Amino acid sequence: MYRSHNCGELRAADINKEVTLAGWVQKSRDKGFMIWVDLRDRYGITQLIFDEARTDENMMQRARSLGREYVVQIKGTVIERESKNLNIPTGEIEVLVNELTILNEAQLPPFTIEDETDGGEDLRMKYRYLDIRRNPVKNSLLFRHKVTQEVRNYLSNLDFCEVETPYLIKSTPEGARDFVVPSRMNPGQFYALPQSPQTFKQLLMVGGLDRYFQIVKCFRDEDLRADRQPEFTQIDCEMSFIEQEDILKVFEGLTRHLLKTIHNIDITQFPRITYDEAMAKYGNDKPDIRFGMEFGELNAAAQHKDFSVFNHAELVVGIAVPDAASYTRKQIDALIDWVKRPQVGASGMVYCKCELDGTFKSSVDKFYDQADLAKWAEVTGAKAGDLILILSGPANKTRAQLSALRMELANRLGLRQPNEFAPLWVMDFPLLEWDDETGRYHAMHHPFTSPKKEDIHLLDSEPGKVRANAYDLVLNGNEIGGGSIRIHDKETQALMFKHLGFTTAEAQEQFGFLMNAFQYGAPPHGGLAFGLDRLVAILGGQETIRDFIAFPKNNAGRDVMIDAPATIDNAQLDELSLVLNIKG
Repeated sequence: MYRSHNCGELRAADINKEVTLAGWVQKSRDKGFMIWVDLRDRYGITQLIFDEARTDENMMQRARSLGREYVVQIKGTVIERESKNLNIPTGEIEVLVNELTILNEAQLPPFTIEDETDGGEDLRMKYRYLDIRRNPVKNSLLFRHKVTQEVRNYLSNLDFCEVETPYLIKSTPEGARDFVVPSRMNPGQFYALPQSPQTFKQLLMVGGLDRYFQIVKCFRDEDLRADRQPEFTQIDCEMSFIEQEDILKVFEGLTRHLLKTIHNIDITQFPRITYDEAMAKYGNDKPDIRFGMEFGELNAAAQHKDFSVFNHAELVVGIAVPDAASYTRKQIDALIDWVKRPQVGASGMVYCKCELDGTFKSSVDKFYDQADLAKWAEVTGAKAGDLILILSGPANKTRAQLSALRMELANRLGLRQPNEFAPLWVMDFPLLEWDDETGRYHAMHHPFTSPKKEDIHLLDSEPGKVRANAYDLVLNGNEIGGGSIRIHDKETQALMFKHLGFTTAEAQEQFGFLMNAFQYGAPPHGGLAFGLDRLVAILGGQETIRDFIAFPKNNAGRDVMIDAPATIDNAQLDELSLVLNIKG
């Protein structure tokens, strides 16, 4: 037996016990006549003591030879610690060692394996197996396990059945790019890795399973952003014989359960707004509602004077920044520079201070009088002491710019507290969105989303106005889940494919298996998928997902630890009937 106890469980009640421990050497302190070693495993740290008065010379020498991260086993007696450390659970005791076995020596690690490390992110990703030994990463992975267990328990108690669906599937043209896998036994043909199990979970509903879930890996070969991974995990769910309200209630319940179980927080309100409202009030479809600064549209209040910048703009829109009228000109100029960065792209910004005495001072005083500025305050909800910031230009672009500014200010003002949770449903998304590159409409979610019944007649005349029976669950400004009521009849599905630009033959080739299944009695069904990585990160008080993934990729989609992706040799290429043609 390598250990009788772990390194986090011994207490004062264990004094005088003979124990066996195993773990890694965190650090050692040699005072000549006495050596202390901190022994670490997943569960905690126990201090070991080697004492000249009670330990033979050979053992003392061996203890002095221990380096950081050596793997050792010890046997000894639990004794009371003279200098107690009440910051750790084992801080009242130490183990007087009478037997030491070095199980494995270790090189000096490339960074310090402590909570506050000297290793940069790139270095820690290269040696991820060492980074996992650090409490912040280890605890994040344990936290992820806890969340997934709670999800499984909650859904299983509601009669959801966990079913695995295939990883090697057929490539489809909708959505992001697929990762493709060549088939050796079928030369010139390819599998794709699933972007989601969408069609399979619908087929499970046709199969009568009624309630399905799966915690599943998904893959998208798309351009990466700072906090996006090419492989990610979904909590994928589907239900039969339901309406939208049934799905919202189930997953409100799951969210409540997680917040209560993990943080002992009771959430009673799940506000609902439409996509159009979200864009008008916040400039994006996943707004953070933990704070205000809702948009105020100022066209009517600002386009009646000789200020041409506003007069020629499609949209003039502003926000009231709480208690920021005291900002200096230097601080405001810094904000103007921030919105003019290429990442935001604004050409400038107008401001108006709502002074404590009830007067207003703006950067465009020569064009607007106090009555005009008072109207701006009314529209944006500004009060005395607030600062109104205004952008103008093309509607969609300007809303996105102001949304970015709103979030930046909220971060600077400390309005986005990680221990505060504010869920929100965003409903009634557009069914279709126009793509200038391809010159046709694409499904905003996926081609199996049901249109609102009352909007189906618009598909032929005004397809851009058709609303989807779709919904996203937003938490703290992040989309954590999304889903829809699905199309469950062949005729409506064929109509949808038509408006997405598929010929009948193309639709049959790509999705014939699903449309054929609908002919055998598909029940009304719908579902939702949570992004597990992001959900866990937000519940853990962070927005960066990497520490909650055991072996993440970097921003370029590379695993720098195993150096993947990598080339394969010509023999493998020949076996797969592939010829490399690398451009540029």
